[in-house]
Amino acid sequence: MSFLKKYFQLDSLNTNIKTELLAGLTTFISMSYILFVNPNVLGASGMDKGAVFTATALASAFGCLVMGIVANYPIATAPALGINAFFAYTACLQMHVKWETALAAVFAASVIFILITFFKLREKIIDAIPHDLKCAISSGIGIFIAFLGLQNGQLVQGSKDTLVTVGSLKNPLVWITIFGLFVTIVLMIKKVPGSIFIGMVLSTIFGIAIGQIKIPTTFVSTAPSMAPTFGKAIMHLGDLNSMQMVVIILTFLLVTFFDTTGTLIGCAQQAGFMKDNKLPRVGKALAADSTAMMAGSVFGTSPVGAYVESSSGIAVGGRSGLTAVVVGILFLISTIFSPLLAIVSSQVTAPALIVVGVLMAQNLAKVDWTKLEIAVPAFLIVVGMPLTYSISDGLAWGMISYPISMIAAKRTKEITPMMWILFVIFIIFLWVLNV
Repeated sequence: MSFLKKYFQLDSLNTNIKTELLAGLTTFISMSYILFVNPNVLGASGMDKGAVFTATALASAFGCLVMGIVANYPIATAPALGINAFFAYTACLQMHVKWETALAAVFAASVIFILITFFKLREKIIDAIPHDLKCAISSGIGIFIAFLGLQNGQLVQGSKDTLVTVGSLKNPLVWITIFGLFVTIVLMIKKVPGSIFIGMVLSTIFGIAIGQIKIPTTFVSTAPSMAPTFGKAIMHLGDLNSMQMVVIILTFLLVTFFDTTGTLIGCAQQAGFMKDNKLPRVGKALAADSTAMMAGSVFGTSPVGAYVESSSGIAVGGRSGLTAVVVGILFLISTIFSPLLAIVSSQVTAPALIVVGVLMAQNLAKVDWTKLEIAVPAFLIVVGMPLTYSISDGLAWGMISYPISMIAAKRTKEITPMMWILFVIFIIFLWVLNV
């Protein structure tokens, strides 16, 4: 225990082993849905779902362990939502690229990812983003994951007339979300330790009691083999010989780059790690997700990145890499206890996401709303993330509007060269994805 306290600097981070374990468990439960969502999404491309399940667990574990042990941050990694849909539905189904070739494209993108991380280009980008925009990014991610929670909990649903509308109370699944949300809110206000985790446990019990969550007949199973997907990325690197594949590689790179960057900034802001507008040990944190992306492509899954659900563990009190290590270990264990994870439905994790969204949105108070040149790009980031259902698109709106707003305010000299570079990159980014 003393070794853990010393290695992860628990005393200086004002945390303890019990808190870190609880934070890791909370983060894992909040993001464990990816073990079941990712195989279903990538399965549409023809990939073996069992192999993807195991690849997802191992790639997530690898990234979490590197993040925790090397960077000492409580930030977990896993195959990112959104880019996995691009992998399956756009690259494979619409562009008719074989899934093996798509995996090779992920591997190639990860190599570039590692190179720009090694040359500290990503660090320079993160350091160049103004403090107000960092706060907006954190808040935008909070609102985005709150929207995810509302959607997963079916408190909001799609509408042909208004895009979204309130969910039906006739749906018993909604009551699991409502129950969990009220319980978690009460516990949080009363400052009960582990409120978010306790809320999820009670929500699960409530779901079982009303017959909406089934207790599995077995709790242990053998991990599915990765043989159908393992190493396919390396074997098909020769297929990356067309302009179409260049576009796919760049898309994997850009989306993962900015999604992960936004998530790292948001979680670091929430945890109070930012010092003088900079993130300590950022190079190590960035190396963790880039190497995890490469490992994931070899295992057989879409790009891996930092997860916004890490904020749930941070909200519980996680402040060190021990939190991420716990998440990684739980991902390894999950390969044989997959039936047990099935009882943790999206309605159970929804309240946690909503409450964490509230906590992260508090950073809105740190934005200087009195100056329009700051308020406009900050606002576009905050609303852009949930309305476009994309962290990277929300970032793009803010980064493109920032130089324009600053020029209008005659503050051109305050625009750093890196922000001008980001301005151009994000324009290209949006053009490649939407034209």
